[in-house]
Amino acid sequence: MRKRLGRPCAYKKISVKPKSDFFKPQGIPMVNLEIIKLTREELEALRLKNIKDFDQIEAAKKMNTSQSTFQRILASAYDKVSDALVNGKAIKILK
Repeated sequence: MRKRLGRPCAYKKISVKPKSDFFKPQGIPMVNLEIIKLTREELEALRLKNIKDFDQIEAAKKMNTSQSTFQRILASAYDKVSDALVNGKAIKILK
């Protein structure tokens, strides 16, 4: 097994517990859908920024991460959700 280089991943605080972990366009059979996987970190970043209306500095503190890492997580979440909405893909929230 290869040793991982660089800094170890920091623990990120995640408070969101989604009521549902799967979303799909109505009327399209699952066999015809591509699935986008959204991490709990990405979901928490979306919740803090868009629902709780925190600025990025506050949200990063809530998640116990740096502002630049928060921005990277948030950008990834926006890309995935936008792709799913525009291109009619399903969204699965990973546990």
